[in-house]
Amino acid sequence: MASLDPITLEVLWNRLLSVANEQQAALMRTAFSTIVRESQDLACGIFDTRGQMIAQSLTGTPGHINPMATGAKHLLAAYPPETLQPGDVLVTNDPWLTAGQVNDFTVLTPIFRGETIVAYFANCCHSPDVGGHILSAEAHEVYEEGLRVPVTKLFERGEPNRELIKIIRANVRTPDETIGDLYAQAACNAVGGRSLLRMMDEFGLESIDPLADAIIERSERAMRDAIRALPDGRYENEVWSDGFEEPIRIRVTVTVAGDEITIDFAGSSPQSRRGINVVLNYTHGYASFALKAAISPEVPHNEGSFRPVHVTAPRGSILNCVEPAAVASRHLIGHFIPGAIFGALAPALPGRLLAGGADPSWMSVWRGAWAHSGEPFVLTMFQVGGMGARASKDGLSATGFPSGVAGVPAEVVETLAPLVQHRRELRTDSGGTGRFRGGLGQRTAFSYRGRGPWSVSAMVDRTRFGAQGLEGGLPGALGEVLADGAPLQPKSVIWLDPQARVQLNTPGGAGYGDPHERDPQRVLEDVVEGYVSIEAAARDYGVVVRYLGEPDQLVRLPEHYAIDWEATAELRGRREHAPS
Repeated sequence: MASLDPITLEVLWNRLLSVANEQQAALMRTAFSTIVRESQDLACGIFDTRGQMIAQSLTGTPGHINPMATGAKHLLAAYPPETLQPGDVLVTNDPWLTAGQVNDFTVLTPIFRGETIVAYFANCCHSPDVGGHILSAEAHEVYEEGLRVPVTKLFERGEPNRELIKIIRANVRTPDETIGDLYAQAACNAVGGRSLLRMMDEFGLESIDPLADAIIERSERAMRDAIRALPDGRYENEVWSDGFEEPIRIRVTVTVAGDEITIDFAGSSPQSRRGINVVLNYTHGYASFALKAAISPEVPHNEGSFRPVHVTAPRGSILNCVEPAAVASRHLIGHFIPGAIFGALAPALPGRLLAGGADPSWMSVWRGAWAHSGEPFVLTMFQVGGMGARASKDGLSATGFPSGVAGVPAEVVETLAPLVQHRRELRTDSGGTGRFRGGLGQRTAFSYRGRGPWSVSAMVDRTRFGAQGLEGGLPGALGEVLADGAPLQPKSVIWLDPQARVQLNTPGGAGYGDPHERDPQRVLEDVVEGYVSIEAAARDYGVVVRYLGEPDQLVRLPEHYAIDWEATAELRGRREHAPS
């Protein structure tokens, strides 16, 4: 393989990516749950015979991809190659071995060519339910959070492990969806494996290990080159999460030394008594993703890109919890990691990083019963907030960063559950002000058309601490969880009156730069689009916008708005000459 010319190597690399994307497509098309099929809370990857990740699919969350790369080695340690046969499929949802919560199942399949293993395919997906306490942050121990499956065989020689399946079905609220997703996970690995074997036959490859070595070595070299371009030094930052009973501090020190980086979370809060703790696998996953996104987004994400990055956190801390810590809502802390690292590296990468964003995806679990049948339902969905602004662009609105998950369409929600989505719109004035504006959060509202009481478990954050701006940019708006206008307790299961209307207002991203340096014409455009109110334009940006149309006009046209240049000059001049 070392003799391959660069063009052939590129062809093979792109073919591997195509195989991984085919694996992902098979998973999404056969999955039973909305959380996999619609929200894409998943990861797919190809591994060589040594358990090294070579390539990943286009879609996938860092909290699944990177822990899966580590987890594959744990699965193969439990079942070495000599214990595996064609048709075997391994599975586990142990939080400390893979993705950090019992709702995430990792499924790994050895791919045989004749009697020889030539690769492994793996995927990691969020299961719709694993029993225990309904998904929330309320648990005190992992044992309360649902069924925990050690590394075992889901299929053996092509036959399903019927005893395991019976145990899972007996312990979950959504047996058909949960088992259906596991079958989809096994099926997509098989689809990817068949495509890989066709590729090997087409190119005359007896093994993919030499190809893996070439790809991984080049990724490692490129990552080290990107690190070497950074100024050596020690960079620090801290961010705060709402926490559960008390705020949580995430403190990070990034040390750049030559072509290696150490990311240390010493000084972060100790592990919590509630289910917001993060295992080290998950911490490493989001930390390595953040660094790669900051300095080398074009480098393939595989074993090589991990090697120069060293992630540590004190044992027993919020980012390296120990058993039996509760971990169900670990994303509410883990999703802060990229923003914390970006804030630390901002002095080393001026003008290249984002201001603070909404960070944790808002996950809500809705439960009740259908009116016509009385059958129970459980629906998990995501809402996302705004991304932070950049040095030269506004932040993206309603975008799932850093997780990459997508929201569930209203049509799907109303088909699969007795819920009515009354509103889904961007939140005016939620983006932090700055020379470049932070992305907007969303305002969504739901009611119930089922039978009896219903509940929502809203796993949310940034209701107390807004996203922080850069270079004078201001924070994004705080998030809100409301029932009939009254605040609800985040991170807990809330039982609701059948007539209640629940509103989830996701947080906005922070701004970048001085708001009074924003082009007034862009402020006018924001007002016309509904992103910024007339009042906020004057208060926050020093831009006076007049509406010249009829006050009671139903449709307000863009040409009915104009900047009052004289009043704007006065307002901005007053600010510029104010005493410090």
